[in-house]
Amino acid sequence: MTRIEFMDSLRRALAGSLTSSTVNENMRYYEEYFDMQIRSGQSEEEVVNSLGDPRLLAKTIIEAAKYQARNYGGDTPEYDEVYEDGSQGGKQAGERGHSSPHVYRLPGWLLIALCVVIFFVVIGIVGTVLSVLLPIAVPVLCVVILVRWLQRRN
Repeated sequence: MTRIEFMDSLRRALAGSLTSSTVNENMRYYEEYFDMQIRSGQSEEEVVNSLGDPRLLAKTIIEAAKYQARNYGGDTPEYDEVYEDGSQGGKQAGERGHSSPHVYRLPGWLLIALCVVIFFVVIGIVGTVLSVLLPIAVPVLCVVILVRWLQRRN
């Protein structure tokens, strides 16, 4: 079996069970794997033989995707099993009783800009508090120092 035949067989085996983005992601992975192994000195035939039957590999990928969807909050109905009587295994997203957490990623420059803004806001608040308290605190502090100085002299 050649590389092209292997990849075509793998794509056909994955196409009915996974989303197109997941299929494309796996196809890219195995294309890169072939390239890396061939660069390291293996022949195309050796790489195909080491990977085994593409249908078995596809079954493993599909099972891993089902496991990941079940155990890591995947709400994708395309991974649910269909039983012989036509009923769906698993539940639809609304029936699961939970929603997956939303993760927001900020670019590094935006995170730094946010930290700088927060720093200046804190400095502004401290400056405002000091500008209100210093006109009162400085004379009081001067009086306290003067009183102590006078007490020590006596």
